[in-house]
Amino acid sequence: MNKFAFRTTGLLVKALYNLSKARFHLHDPENIPDGPIIFVVNHFTRLETFLFPYVVYTLTKKPVWSLASAELFRGAFGEYLEKVGALSNKAPNRDQLIVKTLLTDEANWIIFPEGRMVKNKKIIEKGKFIISYAGGKHPPHTGAATLALRTEFYRRRILGLAATDHAEALRLLELFQIEDKKDIEKQPVKIVPVNISYYPLRARENILSKMAVSLMRNIPERVIEEIMTEGSMLLSGVDIDIHFGVPIDIQSSIDMKPIRKDVYNQASFGFDDPIPSKKYLHRKALRIMNAYMSAIYGMTTVNHDHLFASVLRTMPRRRIGEMDLRRRVYLLANTELKKKTVYMHRSLEENQISLITDDRFRKFSDFIDLAVERGVVTRDGRWLFKNVSRLSSGMDFNRIRIDNPIAVMANDVEPLADLQRLIKRISMLPGWWVRRRVADLLQKQDASEFERDYALFFQPGESKPKAVCAPFLLKNRSRNAGVLLIHGYMAAPAEVKALAGYLGRKGFWVYAVRLAGHGTVPEDLAQKTYPDWIRSVEVGYGIVSSHCRNVLVGGFSAGGGLALEIASRIPSIAGVFAVGPPARLRNPFAKLVPGLDVLNKSLQKVKMGNLLKKFVENHAEHPDINYLRNPISGVHQLERLMEMLHDRLPLIGMPALVIQSQGDPVVDPLGSKELFEKIGSVEKEYRMVDSERHGILLGPGSEEVHRFIGGFCRHALNLSTIPQ
Repeated sequence: MNKFAFRTTGLLVKALYNLSKARFHLHDPENIPDGPIIFVVNHFTRLETFLFPYVVYTLTKKPVWSLASAELFRGAFGEYLEKVGALSNKAPNRDQLIVKTLLTDEANWIIFPEGRMVKNKKIIEKGKFIISYAGGKHPPHTGAATLALRTEFYRRRILGLAATDHAEALRLLELFQIEDKKDIEKQPVKIVPVNISYYPLRARENILSKMAVSLMRNIPERVIEEIMTEGSMLLSGVDIDIHFGVPIDIQSSIDMKPIRKDVYNQASFGFDDPIPSKKYLHRKALRIMNAYMSAIYGMTTVNHDHLFASVLRTMPRRRIGEMDLRRRVYLLANTELKKKTVYMHRSLEENQISLITDDRFRKFSDFIDLAVERGVVTRDGRWLFKNVSRLSSGMDFNRIRIDNPIAVMANDVEPLADLQRLIKRISMLPGWWVRRRVADLLQKQDASEFERDYALFFQPGESKPKAVCAPFLLKNRSRNAGVLLIHGYMAAPAEVKALAGYLGRKGFWVYAVRLAGHGTVPEDLAQKTYPDWIRSVEVGYGIVSSHCRNVLVGGFSAGGGLALEIASRIPSIAGVFAVGPPARLRNPFAKLVPGLDVLNKSLQKVKMGNLLKKFVENHAEHPDINYLRNPISGVHQLERLMEMLHDRLPLIGMPALVIQSQGDPVVDPLGSKELFEKIGSVEKEYRMVDSERHGILLGPGSEEVHRFIGGFCRHALNLSTIPQ
């Protein structure tokens, strides 16, 4: 190897590494041991060939060599490859050279046991590792295992014979062109399995593929496909997760009587001469190969595309509801998957509630758009019709990443046997059971979160009884419609209990959610932000939408604002109502809150907490429900919520109702009227109630408000034609 050429290439690869938008995530690099190493790596793209050696070099600070296809070693480019540490897989004395470099620990090696790029990711067949490629099928290569065994064989043989100054030791040193036995590395060679996973996989025409087509003639279709796939990865910002597995020990495989006998045999034999223990070494190589193949593919980083593609392929029906598919993946990601020892993409470690609400991170939408584009599914309203033939991987091997990426995604996680069993089980469940299970899961999580917060923040004399604070569900005989009710700022679910009872008697399911930071003590609320409240509402929506075919959402005061917010993102909601939404607060103190909140945070940073003013007194209309202290940070979050909401109001399209107390001492009616005017719904109504109170869902006159809401819900439900 020419060290100057190697370093020059390293600089070029480093530049490519830094310029690319790909995000590299290294996992468990501490598994890389000292001493000679063979890295065995899955091979899906050319990126493993060009970028992974640089990654290894930065971690080990040791030259990295690899095998390359013999067809590349032609002319000046072939000479260049040889100078930078690439070796033709058909080079004479190839194995002897590799063993020599491992014996002296002068370089690490990267070997792809598949023997080629596996573009369709199909490596499992009937429970065994079988590599599919354009020319047919073959088992994975045992080359890495054989080279490791031979290295350990000769390391022991040379050191053992040299200890007695046997002439055979000198002959072997000469054979491997090693000057002295001191140059033999004392540490045994190890095999480190590595998995490289990519997300998302989107092969598109890009600037690199356009340049290649315009500058070169007669480019093979295979090359164009590779530039489209791998160019898109580099240019669009793919996540590249690299997992380093536990090293595979080779020493124990040599500690077998027939092999040890040959190791210390004082007779001379050539590097490729047959020896009595050859068949035992071959058996050991097969076992080691299966061990590193299992380790490599057991470290696949599971992502949303894997789950959607696998469930879509496994579900027995051709017609599939979009929300049904999303709920099944939600179940996988939130329950079953976390029980298993699989590596999950960081996006699966986060809260998955968006899968069953608005899909705001577009995990589902991006997948389905790709599936539709590639003809894997067709869309008809909210139904998907899958093309079973397109979900198989039986098509042009060299174009499959472009023509059928959905099959590639599903193939990628086939080696994960436990995951496959889970996918099959959840894919076969009836839809009604999936809905029920999602609802139960969310309700248990919501109840558990309340119990945790209540126990953590409980203060005698200040915390209200659990019956006031806990979220609750009212069931009904028909599952046609449900209402999500959202209480106001500094309140609790009991604030909407009377309205919930009224709607329940009218035949609706009702879920009253508890907003994060509420129903405990003001110190809890002071730590929360308005996105935390939004997530609480989303959980409530997930519960109602999983129980009922049609969903309406509504709330009081800040809860009304939150109802409008979620309605702006989920067009399938049948109707939305807001009672006294706080578009404009009457209290002049509210204008000072943002500045006070910033001041408090600044004082905390400089450790002057004794000067903080965190709370102000709250003269609650319903002291048995509301907090009696108002956190300044909470008022600031309320202001931020309403600022954000104003830009989203035109997106609301379902029937809408705003109810406002004429003499509201908290919310300025002019503000709620302005809010109403911005709502984009064609069917909308503004109702003014003759009252001097803010809390008009309870106490005198509340029955009239309940009747308005009940009538609106029935009317909106009659207008709703959107199936859930």
